Amino acid sequence: MTSDPKDGARRDRGIWIALGGLSVGFHLYLIFSGLVPNLISRPLHMALAVPWALVFVARSPAERTSGYGLAGLAVAACLYIVFNERALGDQYGHLAGPLQMGVAAVLIVAVLEMGRRFIGWPLPLVAVIALLYGLFGQYVPGELGHEGLPVGSFLGTLTIAEGGLWGQLTAVSVNIVAVFVIFGAVLNAGEAGQGFMNLAVALAGRLRAGAAKVSVLASAFFGSISGSASANVASTGSFTLPAMRRLGYPPAFAGAVEAVASSGGQIMPPLMGAGAFVMVELLRVPYTEIMIAALLPAVLFFVAVWVGVDSFAERYGLEPMKEEDRVPLRRVVVTGLFFAVPFTVLLERLFHGGYTAQYAAAVAIGVAAILLAFDTRGFVGAKRLGGRLADVCVTSGRQIAMIASIILCAGIIVGVLGQTGLGVKITSTIVSWSGGNLWIALLLTAIACLILGMEVPTTAAYVICVSVTGPALHQLGVPLLHVHLFVFWYALLSTITPPVCGTVFIAAGMVNAPWLKVAGHAMALGIGLYLIPLMLIHNRELIEIAQTPVAALVAFAKCGAGLYLLSRAVIAKRRIRVRIVQAAGGVLLLIAPGLSFWI
Repeated sequence: MTSDPKDGARRDRGIWIALGGLSVGFHLYLIFSGLVPNLISRPLHMALAVPWALVFVARSPAERTSGYGLAGLAVAACLYIVFNERALGDQYGHLAGPLQMGVAAVLIVAVLEMGRRFIGWPLPLVAVIALLYGLFGQYVPGELGHEGLPVGSFLGTLTIAEGGLWGQLTAVSVNIVAVFVIFGAVLNAGEAGQGFMNLAVALAGRLRAGAAKVSVLASAFFGSISGSASANVASTGSFTLPAMRRLGYPPAFAGAVEAVASSGGQIMPPLMGAGAFVMVELLRVPYTEIMIAALLPAVLFFVAVWVGVDSFAERYGLEPMKEEDRVPLRRVVVTGLFFAVPFTVLLERLFHGGYTAQYAAAVAIGVAAILLAFDTRGFVGAKRLGGRLADVCVTSGRQIAMIASIILCAGIIVGVLGQTGLGVKITSTIVSWSGGNLWIALLLTAIACLILGMEVPTTAAYVICVSVTGPALHQLGVPLLHVHLFVFWYALLSTITPPVCGTVFIAAGMVNAPWLKVAGHAMALGIGLYLIPLMLIHNRELIEIAQTPVAALVAFAKCGAGLYLLSRAVIAKRRIRVRIVQAAGGVLLLIAPGLSFWI
């Protein structure tokens, strides 16, 4: 017998609200508290995430019971790290005695099970393979083997030192991602989410295929604060998909629009997804630099989807939204203020104030929390305000835990790569296979990202791929920022690429259409999206807008025109000769300036 994971929210709701509130308070406290030792803040981050991952999402009574037991052991193990932080720092990652060996085992098993319960088997399975390689890699023949690692040092580096579970990736989850998750939860608990939707309807509802274009805009807006493709589909799709169905849009097409547009939210500034914050930590650059670099590529993403929708609309005569589904201008303006004000504060603190991303987000959270007390008619009342704050606590606690589960699992993999040197060996293999040709290396990297991204979440796929293939691309002359955006882009495209395409599955279920047909439409709509990462490599000014704004805008216009022609060639109803000419023109606009790059 199974149960809906949401049952966990209905049972003992008061406890989950309190735990979520504790998680929110802890992560905000870290921003203003000064320096908290890493072996205190990061284990506490995991301890707060454990109950959500092992109990809250339990699908059966047996899972719930076992979850309580494992959660108790895991929290105790985390607290052991916290209370013995100074002594463990002197051990330099070497486990001393059976108690510490048991702590290490509990932490690793708990992290694997957290990942399994939240996101399924694939990522934990990769982590298990990595662990087995670390323990037994000395028996692997050839260059991919290693000399062997003492078990105490290997597991200790992963669990009691600032590597593995408590490494750089977890730092991102603790210090940055959690704060922006709270920000998104506060916005969505109030009127801001509806404000996003109303603005999208006002901008695109009157156009042909208006409901589909509303989906594109709404997914861009919502994705910029959620960073989760699946959450984007579920939230914006609950409005846009029924609207498209009422207007007679083919179900598979409606699902494809929502799936593709929702995937792009992960790279849409100003908030982007968790992967962007990981990128900040890995590159050691300010968040504003990542945000500016991603701006034009993100806009190109939605230009490509918009053009695809418009071409499809012309071919099948898709109508604008009905008048009764549109929103009066006054309501658009009023609801828009609920997200415009916090966003303005966030951007002002980032760019004008010069503060860190987490401090700017904390100030914006304060403003957004005040706005929770109001709706379009004024004060919402104490009871409704309390309900909104409770929703913030539960949503924040759960989402912080989900991201922590992904990051901790990925941390095991990255920790093993670092200890065994496997990452360096794979880098050498890629360079060797490519024969020094950048195009071949990029192609190998893109395939690896797409395949891995089919099995694990975008952030995890990005982290793993950039760890093993990024150095190879950098050795071949690609700047590090370009490498990271290239890898992240293909990792997020895996959400619409068959055979395993998460957003397509969700959207297909919501419109009751065959998922393979939805995937076919999604790839047609996003045909240009598979070329944009390559454009970022040979049109480097697209990313370097802060240094060369004029050249960046010229490249943007050229690439936009190429995407337009390519999309029209694939989707619009034209004679075959016209479509061939359009496709050739589109490809030339996209890659002609970089022909020397391909040789």
